[in-house]
Amino acid sequence: MKTQEFLNLLQNNPNKSLLFEYAPNLLVAANYHITEVKHIAVDSVDCGAQTDSWKETIIQLWESPSELGKTEFMSAYKALAILNKVGKMKTYVADAEVKIEYGNSTFHATQLFVDDFEVRGTNLIIKLSITKTDCKAKELCGLPEEPKQEQSCCSPSSGCC
Repeated sequence: MKTQEFLNLLQNNPNKSLLFEYAPNLLVAANYHITEVKHIAVDSVDCGAQTDSWKETIIQLWESPSELGKTEFMSAYKALAILNKVGKMKTYVADAEVKIEYGNSTFHATQLFVDDFEVRGTNLIIKLSITKTDCKAKELCGLPEEPKQEQSCCSPSSGCC
């Protein structure tokens, strides 16, 4: 999800509680705080000597130990107010990929992609995912593409049913 899409999502759901699902059915605890927003410029060279560059917005979440047991989640309105304040200090790149940086005692700290979202009752649930590393220069390096899984004959898109 792009940064502007994320900000628009918060703006369109101001009265919802903002929850982050970092793994299936696992939520960042209600005692989280937005502790840092990073505006990242990446300049890279891959193993095929190809250069690339892109921007990212990293929003860091931290669970406060002094608020263990808290049950009320931050509202999308409050999160947007924090992010808007940051945006006045350091301008966002609207089409930068937004990532959520998070970790706890049972889940290693990492940067997670915003994969999807769901509005469920009074909650706005941001669904996060981990993307595996990959070789960007497979063709140049002579690596075969991973074989596509064959579709079942009776899958809806197979055309045989």
